[in-house]
Amino acid sequence: MEIWFGIITKRSIRRGTFTSVQRLIDTINDYITHWNQNAKPFTWTATPDEIITQVRLMHQQLKKLLDSNDNR
Repeated sequence: MEIWFGIITKRSIRRGTFTSVQRLIDTINDYITHWNQNAKPFTWTATPDEIITQVRLMHQQLKKLLDSNDNR
């Protein structure tokens, strides 16, 4: 997943200027649509267990971030 988000960030988001969250979402969706028109499979180097572990870790970190924002 990190590779995919890295690609989107480098090629679509990093240098963009977004006047709203909706504009950011639209930009991401446009990039995904373009990507899918020329899709090529990823060659995964991580095992399924490693991927699941990373997803769980990211979920925990996101939950902590959201919880800390709710306390403000």
